Amino acid sequence: MSISASSAAERKALWQIHACVLLWGFTAILGKLIALPAMALVIWRVGIVAVSLAIVPSVWRELRTLGARNIALFAAISCVIAVHWLAFFAAIKIANASVAVACLALSSIFAAIIEPTLTGRRHQWDELALGVLAIPGVWLLVGGVPTGMQVGVLIGTAAAFLTALFAALNKRYVARGDPASITFVQMASGGLFLTLIGSLTLGVEATLQQPSMSDFGWLLLLALVCTLLPFLLFLRALRHITAFTTQLALNLEPVYAIILAALLFREYTELTPRFYLGVALILAVVFAQPYLQRRLRGMTPDSVGS
Repeated sequence: MSISASSAAERKALWQIHACVLLWGFTAILGKLIALPAMALVIWRVGIVAVSLAIVPSVWRELRTLGARNIALFAAISCVIAVHWLAFFAAIKIANASVAVACLALSSIFAAIIEPTLTGRRHQWDELALGVLAIPGVWLLVGGVPTGMQVGVLIGTAAAFLTALFAALNKRYVARGDPASITFVQMASGGLFLTLIGSLTLGVEATLQQPSMSDFGWLLLLALVCTLLPFLLFLRALRHITAFTTQLALNLEPVYAIILAALLFREYTELTPRFYLGVALILAVVFAQPYLQRRLRGMTPDSVGS
């Protein structure tokens, strides 16, 4: 691939990632609107996505070419994203939407450590530096959180680690198959995994709790518009940019979600100016990323990846 074609592919991938971020910004809002507990919510979410993909003939054709070994691999990876979503929605239920999405900004520093380890490339000091720059913003975001929400902060941080791990794993193996078939495997496997775990710990009735009519409408929107569409875009984009770049862009998700939560749920009554200063710092890191990477890599030529 020529340099110009490669640059065009990277630009397209960046646009795809930011489209994902915008759609994922609504995820926390829908999570708060849906009355189901976190376990049932996630199972219904991934189940709807899996069923939607199961009716597409090309998905089954691609599955046959994927092979049993790769299907098993992506099924194993699906457990990571399933637990991530469980932790994310649990954080929303325990704290609120703003706190849960704010914690996700930590995923950039997690990605800077995890991705090189899993993909075999050298650690980039500029990526580590940019990830560290996001930490003060996150610290300010969660500052002033009521004591009753502290557990939600911890669970949200765990969700951030899991999303970075999932992105790095998918980055390593995504080229092995078609994004739609990979998504089908991961949604179906993730749903089965949570159903098994939930049935053993919470009981079948609680795990597969039936949604109300209004909840089902929100679930359809969550599954198709805020999960399936961005998930496919995300997998395509990962072929051209690093998981770290995607995670840094995902720092915009808290901004979108916090604004929506303030408008719809008046969560700003629980927030302080310190919280909004954290939002501003995260935005600054996101938009300064290309300039800072060029400067830092110019100063550290030995850190070029393999």
